[in-house]
Amino acid sequence: MPKKEAPLQTLQDFIPRGSYDAVARYLHEFKVHLTITKERKSILGDYRHAIGSKNHRISVNGNLNPYAFLITLIHELAHLVTFNRYGNEVNAHGKEWKQLYAELMAQFLTVNIFPPDIQRALERSLHNLPASSCADERLMRVLKNYDTNTEGLLLVEQVPEGSVFAIDGGKLFRKGKQLRKRYQCTEIKTGKLFLFSPVYEVKLLENK
Repeated sequence: MPKKEAPLQTLQDFIPRGSYDAVARYLHEFKVHLTITKERKSILGDYRHAIGSKNHRISVNGNLNPYAFLITLIHELAHLVTFNRYGNEVNAHGKEWKQLYAELMAQFLTVNIFPPDIQRALERSLHNLPASSCADERLMRVLKNYDTNTEGLLLVEQVPEGSVFAIDGGKLFRKGKQLRKRYQCTEIKTGKLFLFSPVYEVKLLENK
């Protein structure tokens, strides 16, 4: 999916029913340049504050399911509101951002937009927000239940120890032991060790 600015009406195709009006209000109010991008493995969304004549810019991965897309968009809008209020004087994911994110999310949690399992995971997450939606593994597991086109993909935590898996780009790894929250895996070609999140999606290979 090529990177493109998203007309607001098009945005309705990417977010859950009932969430558009509230989202559009923020995008209009802050004059946000919203782009929908192809999948990025390292991030789900991104925010760049206004500079000179350029508007605030938010990008969100276009392959996300509607609930993940909305949560990511709210995450980035919270960065925008935090910058408007505090500039660069606070930490990117500090207490100020956490408070504003919780305030933004609260209005979406009271109007039956999210399924019950996502609603519970979000409410639990708001008590101890991580720096990234990707880092909230409980929430990520629940959100993945609503993904489509995941045939043949497993989470790293579902891959048997010692098995070989492939990631996007074709690199092959052998799964090793779990070290605290991540799995130590060996790249087949180089022998180098890498740590993988348990909720990273990979493709299991047979007879390797």
